[in-house]
Amino acid sequence: MTHYQDDITATQALKQQNGASWDAIDPEAVARMRAQNRFRTGLEIAQYTADIMRRDMAEYDADSSVYTQSLGVWHGFIGQQKLISIKKHLKSTNKRYLYLSGWMVAALRSEFGPLPDQSMHEKTAVPALIAELYTFLRQADARELDLLFTKLDAARAAGDETAAEFIQSQIDTYETHVVPIIADIDAGFGNPEATYLLAKKMIEAGACAIQIENQVSDEKQCGHQDGKVTVPHDDFIAKLNAVRYAFLELGIDNGVIVARTDSLGAGLTQKLAVSHAAGDLGDQYNAFLDVEEISASDLGTGDVVLTRDGRLVRPKRLPSNLYQFRPGTGEERCVLDCVTALRNGADLLWIETEKPHVEQIAGMMDEIRKEIPNAKLVYNNSPSFNWTLNFRQQVYDLLAAEGADVSAYDRADLMNVDYDGTELARLADEKIRSFQKDGSARAGIFHHLITLPTYHTAALSTDDLAKGYFGDEGMLAYVRGVQRREIREGIATVKHQNMAGSDIGDNHKEYFAGDAALKAGGAHNTMNQFG
Repeated sequence: MTHYQDDITATQALKQQNGASWDAIDPEAVARMRAQNRFRTGLEIAQYTADIMRRDMAEYDADSSVYTQSLGVWHGFIGQQKLISIKKHLKSTNKRYLYLSGWMVAALRSEFGPLPDQSMHEKTAVPALIAELYTFLRQADARELDLLFTKLDAARAAGDETAAEFIQSQIDTYETHVVPIIADIDAGFGNPEATYLLAKKMIEAGACAIQIENQVSDEKQCGHQDGKVTVPHDDFIAKLNAVRYAFLELGIDNGVIVARTDSLGAGLTQKLAVSHAAGDLGDQYNAFLDVEEISASDLGTGDVVLTRDGRLVRPKRLPSNLYQFRPGTGEERCVLDCVTALRNGADLLWIETEKPHVEQIAGMMDEIRKEIPNAKLVYNNSPSFNWTLNFRQQVYDLLAAEGADVSAYDRADLMNVDYDGTELARLADEKIRSFQKDGSARAGIFHHLITLPTYHTAALSTDDLAKGYFGDEGMLAYVRGVQRREIREGIATVKHQNMAGSDIGDNHKEYFAGDAALKAGGAHNTMNQFG
């Protein structure tokens, strides 16, 4: 028996119990509606997707070639179309997730309008987007199943039992569009209590994985901008605990916490760490501070001093009242951050880097894995990197180190289109193509994501259409550039009424009103032009 048949049988029994008043209820229609509404709450989704992530993490531990991937999305429809495309082209959603970017929430989803990525947007926008994404993914399930139900009815009407059995098997083994979301909670939007409250809302909306960074909340910056300020480890651990308590309170015992460190590019701290003994965690954090040795006679009003090996040292304090770290300590601080986070409840790591360089990432992960052998990384394949220039320069440096003649290239101008057809450009593109595979094999990267790709694709596709439509091409720009491609490439949105649920609504009308239903999908529906 399948869930589908079980629901038919159970509803038939209910009909018998309720007698003639339920004569209009079709048990198979009930089974169909239940199949189309598999997930009834966000917590069901959070548990289902947490189980997926935990399975995927275990599989990666056994074989680093089975890494996972996601693209950042900023609207439910964009996430829906991404998963529809994955199922269409790759036949399965296995190892493919969604990423919810705090940058895109700030830039695209705030009631204030576009904002910089500095945690100024409404915190409620984050769980609202999670809920929206899962609403659209569940609707994708309902639509695709509705098409299968229509095919099943047609096969039965034609008396084709073989086709009917095949379609029924597709219904019984249907793979949902619902996949894990790694959701960005930024620096927690305040103190640990604020982090806990927001984490609960995110989990209740369906998030199984929450990514939190070690920047200070009130000075939070985008990971690829200057001016980042980190917090002492104890402060960050309190927020890790807050997220874990939120998962446990809601019954998602295997929820996933992604601990992000911005220390590689963060040269500042808002406060000194509390230290109780030499070499403890607070002392290790303070040891990275940029200090100057002084004597008691050098002390000025308001000075803050530390003792180090019996000496007085004064941390360098900026007019902003922030303290600065010694230059060149970023990688060491990242390693300490990551080891500490994993020892205090985090499940996955995120190291924000300034360039996509496998060996740089691997160097830090090698040190982390000396302490935590199964440490795994979520890595931002960021659009903030100039991938073309970075990898052409990496190849240039590699060729030069090998003694090859690179005199035909200007290292500072390798982005130039004139280099596109060169061997150096070909080698660089190959390194870009294999970056995710190489990073997962060498640098412990379990999950590769692009934070805000659909922000850029939306702008690029809109630019293409606007350029032609408002220019000489007129309507041809839309027909040739959009609709004709949709038809020929099987893009679901070409039947936009169906995509929005019109046919599902028609079938519901038939369930509810029978032959009296006034349906939209009749002979005069222009969507019939698309076959």
